[in-house]
Amino acid sequence: MRDRNWPEAGDLGPKGSSGKQERDPFSEIATRKQGDRRDPVTVIINGEPVAKGRMRMTRRGFVYTPAATRKFEAHSRLSAQLAMDGRPPIDVPVRIELLVELPVPASWSRRKTADAITGRIRPTSRTDVDNYLKAILDAINTIVVSDDAQVVEVYAKKKFSVAPKMIATIFPLDATPSNRRTSR
Repeated sequence: MRDRNWPEAGDLGPKGSSGKQERDPFSEIATRKQGDRRDPVTVIINGEPVAKGRMRMTRRGFVYTPAATRKFEAHSRLSAQLAMDGRPPIDVPVRIELLVELPVPASWSRRKTADAITGRIRPTSRTDVDNYLKAILDAINTIVVSDDAQVVEVYAKKKFSVAPKMIATIFPLDATPSNRRTSR
């Protein structure tokens, strides 16, 4: 016995009241035009940001990346792929604006927590902004930009937030890369 909810082979979907084939509204999602290569791309990585960790070495001489860094980079790469939505990587110089929203330490008082969320207290302790930047550059390499050497401008900011996350917006610049020949 056939299930009414599953289409048979060759079935093109529901027919309208006139008997003609109706257009599937979900097919437009697959056929819609992808974004222009000059549009900025915003990658949002939810969860507590993890800075790029130093390489570690075992006593036997094996070099490895810490597990927390590897997990965060994998999560970041997935977020970058979702943000690109099938677009090819950007191949022109880019500017990155990075916002790192850190959680407020649980040991802080309510008053100090409120000051941190409103911006009166800034996160000046470790980890440095450049280590967060290294983590995001490794994540977007070959996914959002064809090579992270194309990053020519950076603006980075750390702040406290209730919902920790990292937001990177990549803006293509109107410039020709120096490593590409211009047509004569």
